[in-house]
Amino acid sequence: MPRRSVADIEPELRRFLRDLAPGERLPAERNLAERLTCSRQTLRSCLAELEKDGEIWRHVGQGTFRGSRPRQLPVRDTLLIEGATPPDVMQARMLLEPMVAAEAALLADASNVVLLREKVGAGRRARDRAACEQADDAFHRALAQISGNPILVGFLNYLSGVRRRVAWQREWERTYRRIGTQAFQTLHSDQHERIVDAIEQQDPEGASAFMTEHLETIRADMSETG
Repeated sequence: MPRRSVADIEPELRRFLRDLAPGERLPAERNLAERLTCSRQTLRSCLAELEKDGEIWRHVGQGTFRGSRPRQLPVRDTLLIEGATPPDVMQARMLLEPMVAAEAALLADASNVVLLREKVGAGRRARDRAACEQADDAFHRALAQISGNPILVGFLNYLSGVRRRVAWQREWERTYRRIGTQAFQTLHSDQHERIVDAIEQQDPEGASAFMTEHLETIRADMSETG
């Protein structure tokens, strides 16, 4: 097969970006290059062009995201990220994300609910650990986007970055070896669905409670692998 150029893959990549919510993270370079059947060097050249156009932004060590770079994100947060342990991350999520879910229940419109249900569907279709984690991250980030609050979005982006560090990934790998992807496709996705149901019903207390239940499940799954 002849090598594909930037001109070959750019239209495909732009179409792919249109299916992502603003601020949503793109797949890892390796996975995206495989999807586009191009070299990683060609992909990076294409991403550089898209970044110039404001279609994406990149954060070293955290990934590539759709849209322009948020002004509220700290430039140098590496030390805080590296020092965060999995229990630190879960505690922060337990404090923040139920409030984000409650806020989404107050603000979401019909199109937001459709998007959230699409994210739930993507989780049910995930077939490996990487796909499950990407779908989970996309769901939680979509909730923050509904708030329209750049600070909340920034915090969720930050936590997403922490979850890609070595300490979290090591713990999550052990968890997935024990519970398997089926737990995400069923139990975790069922919990996501209940959160969306509460949001559709404009029930902030229910959305918050279901998010708390979901995060408690994750924390329990991870603690059992210690």
